[in-house]
Amino acid sequence: MELDGFVIDIRRGDLLIEIQTSAFAAMGRKLDRVLSEYQVLIVHPIAVQTYLHRPEVKPRRSPKRGDIYDLFDELVSIPTLLDHPNLAIEVILATVDKHQRPDPTLRRRRGGWRTHDRCLREITSRRRFDTIADLETLVPAGLPTVFTTADLASAAGITRAQAQKMAFCLRELEIFTLMERTRQGFQYCVGPRASGRSRGPN
Repeated sequence: MELDGFVIDIRRGDLLIEIQTSAFAAMGRKLDRVLSEYQVLIVHPIAVQTYLHRPEVKPRRSPKRGDIYDLFDELVSIPTLLDHPNLAIEVILATVDKHQRPDPTLRRRRGGWRTHDRCLREITSRRRFDTIADLETLVPAGLPTVFTTADLASAAGITRAQAQKMAFCLRELEIFTLMERTRQGFQYCVGPRASGRSRGPN
């Protein structure tokens, strides 16, 4: 449906539901327009397990696996998104089937296979974030009082790149405080922001 010139996936009274697989940043203008008058729920599916289907071969499980921390891949472009009282995010962790066909034009970039369809196989769990405090629950236990993104990656069982995006988002939301930069990288502690905001993930 259309609302004030923007396409809305689902409307239930004053609740607008947007199913967004990626590109949260592209929603900026729409959110700026509708959040003052409507409640908005962004439903964000993340494939924790993917089965690849290709012609004339048995389906196989992709080695690539997603997790809840992939949410920060999207939040990093608009890190203060959850700071608005009218907005919530529901993450759907799911197993999906990805159907691919050969495409020689993609051989250099994607091994020659183009995805033409994705199907939901199973929802494994859901996680809803209504407030900044809900996002704070993703901070792993056992962090040192002062820590780097390497410490964060180790404690959460994620990559350093994921930890850098997470740290940037949580710093913008004043969950993390940036302390100083050392040879090991930027140092953080859990608590209100104490320094200026950065220009990107560190």
